[in-house]
Amino acid sequence: MSSAKIPENVKLRMKERILNYAEQNYAGKYIRIEVRFHGLFCYVDAFKEPFVSEENYDISLFKETPSERRDRLRNLPIHLFRLKYEGDEEQWEMAYYSYAHNKYELSLFLNGTFYGTPEEAFKESAMYLE
Repeated sequence: MSSAKIPENVKLRMKERILNYAEQNYAGKYIRIEVRFHGLFCYVDAFKEPFVSEENYDISLFKETPSERRDRLRNLPIHLFRLKYEGDEEQWEMAYYSYAHNKYELSLFLNGTFYGTPEEAFKESAMYLE
């Protein structure tokens, strides 16, 4: 497969597919999902409601109030995965974000290949929503 620019109609369909899949299968596990595109890539991030205990909260340690900390953490994305468009809406390359290396790294799908659907990618990365 050769790399191709993602057509606008494909972007719209993929965003809808990803958001629908997330809502149908993982509702309540996140506060929002963001799908964005750049070049040949589709990036999917999740945002979760953070737990910030006010019991024994040490403002001198965190340098912010519990409310400020919650607000900041609500807007901190969990990079679920990145898809690379190869010209076929059903066959995308997937990469996970490595926080250890600060970059996306190519990954196999559970089907044993480097290609799969956006729904498969979401399902495989959903462990970060548990």
